[in-house]
Amino acid sequence: MADAVRLDKWLWAARFFRTRAKAKAAIEGGKVHCNGQRAKAAKTVAVGDQLTIRQGFDEKAVTILGLDDQRGDATRAATLYEESAESIAAREAAAATRRAHRLAISHPLGRPDRDDRRALEALKRGGAEEG
Repeated sequence: MADAVRLDKWLWAARFFRTRAKAKAAIEGGKVHCNGQRAKAAKTVAVGDQLTIRQGFDEKAVTILGLDDQRGDATRAATLYEESAESIAAREAAAATRRAHRLAISHPLGRPDRDDRRALEALKRGGAEEG
């Protein structure tokens, strides 16, 4: 365990990002906030700092519990932080909403049958449906 760690190195060690370069790019892109403020990659983090990390559609609010500058296995990385209950609930609710939306827009009426295909072809030709 280290006593002073850069933010990008801690994010890499805690397995939020696969490489330090990706962690640095996320920080520079404004996707990581430390104690409510936008941070820089070289910022030194301390135990008790609050981080907000945006990855894709998800936003995680975590508290730093330990410092480490070496990337270890996932169980070791999980001991470095704790995600708030509100953050977990918000992520699960957002995922459920995305899942429901995806199901609602994917083939709401199923595949078109013969009559539907003929009507589509007539629309594509620009003429009225015959028959």
